Amino acid sequence: MGLQDSIANFQRLFAISLERFFPDNLEPKNLYSASKHLLKSGGKRLRPFLVYQSCKLVGGDIEAVMPAAVSVELIHNFTLIHDDIMDEDEFRRGVPTVHVLWGVPMAILAGDVLFSKAFEIFFHCFSFKHIDRERIVESMRRLANTVTVIAEGQALDMSLEGKIFDMSITELDYLNMIYKKTAILIKTACEIGALLGMGSLESVNVLSKYGENIGLAFQMRDDILGVIGDEKVLGKPVGSDIREGKCTLVLLHAARNCDDNQRKKLQKCYGKRDLSNVELNEIIDVLKETGSLEYVSSLAEKYVLSAKEVLKSFFEGEDRDILMELADYILARGY
Repeated sequence: MGLQDSIANFQRLFAISLERFFPDNLEPKNLYSASKHLLKSGGKRLRPFLVYQSCKLVGGDIEAVMPAAVSVELIHNFTLIHDDIMDEDEFRRGVPTVHVLWGVPMAILAGDVLFSKAFEIFFHCFSFKHIDRERIVESMRRLANTVTVIAEGQALDMSLEGKIFDMSITELDYLNMIYKKTAILIKTACEIGALLGMGSLESVNVLSKYGENIGLAFQMRDDILGVIGDEKVLGKPVGSDIREGKCTLVLLHAARNCDDNQRKKLQKCYGKRDLSNVELNEIIDVLKETGSLEYVSSLAEKYVLSAKEVLKSFFEGEDRDILMELADYILARGY
């Protein structure tokens, strides 16, 4: 069985589990419709799949881990709703964002519901008596801590806005920010799957390193797609990082490797909310000319290679190969 077949099997299990633990008939209807809006609009389900596949890899009970997989996806969607509010983004996954459809107050509540429901659903893991209770508690502790770190990452992201020309900002600052904002939830998903699958502590640590590395690569690929991706495939406008003055590594690298003419173009367009397509194409040219897109793509490849090497050093078999294939997908994906 390859990656696509494994994902298809997981998607069926996930849909059943989501309806079981978070049904559509909850009241008040507007609150729960808002909270499930992004869940119903698709998405890669990467994080819950990693819970599931990590559990399989260590020989665990995949049925017992499904409440945790749902919980991780709810946490992810909670962060997306609040992130869209803060960035004033109007589209995600090809549909209007929650705050556009229901307003900011209801969107905040919708995110809060997902946050609380995530931990409520996680408690269903206790009904599986063969899972060590201490491991369930530790998994929940790690997920709770992850939400705190994600908030720190979002705060860092906001504090770095508009600062690509600030020479005191380094690549390490960027890596720290994306670790906290993006990579940690992917890392934690892998840890939870291995913990609840009753894997050895060494296997938990190996999968943790794998998750961290693909998580960093995932965000770097996101930054590239945010500039040169296909809007129809992405489901959201390209160029938003430029318009919002985000401190992505693509832009940070360009600001440090451009000539005077290229710098003027960057300074004119960076943070410009009404950026035209012509101006966006000018910036894309600068990012290509400075080698910034190539640099970030190459760095993402290094992180994926590290992820695969750490897996190969400890695991073998079909379930490992699925995670190896997933690491390659991180680089090849178009959305």
